[in-house]
Amino acid sequence: MDKEKFIISKFENKFIGDDGAVVGNYVYSKDIFLENTHFKRGWLSDYEIGKKAMLINISDIIVMNAVPKYVLLGLMIPRNMEFAKIIELKKGIKEVCDKFGVVIIGGDTVGSNLLGISVSVIGFSKKAIFRNAMKKGEILAFTGNLGSSLKGLRALQNGGKIGKNSRFRNIILRDKFFYKASKFINSAMDISDGLASDLPKFIRDKNIKFLKNLSKFEFLSGEEYEILFSFNKKHKFRIINEAKRARINLKIFGETTYGKYKKRARSWHF
Repeated sequence: MDKEKFIISKFENKFIGDDGAVVGNYVYSKDIFLENTHFKRGWLSDYEIGKKAMLINISDIIVMNAVPKYVLLGLMIPRNMEFAKIIELKKGIKEVCDKFGVVIIGGDTVGSNLLGISVSVIGFSKKAIFRNAMKKGEILAFTGNLGSSLKGLRALQNGGKIGKNSRFRNIILRDKFFYKASKFINSAMDISDGLASDLPKFIRDKNIKFLKNLSKFEFLSGEEYEILFSFNKKHKFRIINEAKRARINLKIFGETTYGKYKKRARSWHF
């Protein structure tokens, strides 16, 4: 058991186990985005750091079929960080908040040796979507194309550069597709740790019959923030049509069966 699973097991309760905790019609989610654990400042600008920190948190709310409403923001600000850089960080944060109609309602700031952003998002949902609603015989799919985040990470680790549209620095959330298709979807989560790590968490006590071969990069790439989801076979063409309307790629790759899925490999993300 890794340390994250160990810690979660010590606080286990009925609210823990999904991308967010559902209390009534509200969904609560939290992530920490920390320098040298999730990013290096030389790899991303301060504006991009602020933007990415917000997007990865809002992603958790979207896959629970909730609309993000409010944010509590915690900032660890390096003591030597210039005011101009703090303004750039704020621009990235505010741009995402404005795009999704989110209001920052409070938080805290502390001095630190590293840059860190802690984001708590509160969303509203009329009907939340959980991971544990999946049944045997459901179809498994994910949005978009997986793999480019890992390619970008490896380029950076090898001293190279990545383009401004690289998935590693430019996350695209599939909120419009998901909200439209949600009535046909039984369970969902975002792909943050990589398909190799997220699939066992998603299907839990079931197995997978693969309908398509997936590449190494599709399996291993973390920080993609595409949506992994399951649905009843009878809704296949409705799901495909919603993807076409949203102009996004969709990969239907498996079907849930009895048995226990064995993790194939560890994922890669920074």
